Amino acid sequence: MSTFTLTSNSIAEGQHHEKRFSFNSFGNDGDNISPQLAWENAPQGTKSFAVTCFDPDAPTDCGFWHWQVINIPASTQELAEGVSSHLAAGLEMRNDYGFNGYGGACPPEGHGVHRYVFTVWALPCEKLEVPDDASCALVSFMLNGTALAKSTITAHYQR
Repeated sequence: MSTFTLTSNSIAEGQHHEKRFSFNSFGNDGDNISPQLAWENAPQGTKSFAVTCFDPDAPTDCGFWHWQVINIPASTQELAEGVSSHLAAGLEMRNDYGFNGYGGACPPEGHGVHRYVFTVWALPCEKLEVPDDASCALVSFMLNGTALAKSTITAHYQR
């Protein structure tokens, strides 16, 4: 049996990612480009995918959601670099910056290294049953409660 696996040409497990994937506001001058992500060996019964990016090191009581894409068709095996806001299929949810799409890394200056956990979720449904304006917490709750499998890459960033 093959393992459900997430890979990327843009970011690497445990490695500092390039500035171009970081946010372009709050004193940070990144390019806010979403990284390339690809996956393989989805479990039997997968009807859609979701992709998320979460910073558990943000100075909040609940981390920080940088990206949530749901309802990605099961035929999809990759999100190209820079695809955020240009998806052919799937629904980008509102991130913790307050807009729909990818919002790159932007840890407070001098706050140390932050982890950015990119996850692909294999889901047994074609559409995640959440409102289009659902909170990141609700989407996360539904993903954790329904996923058949998930795979992650944790990249790092520091200002």
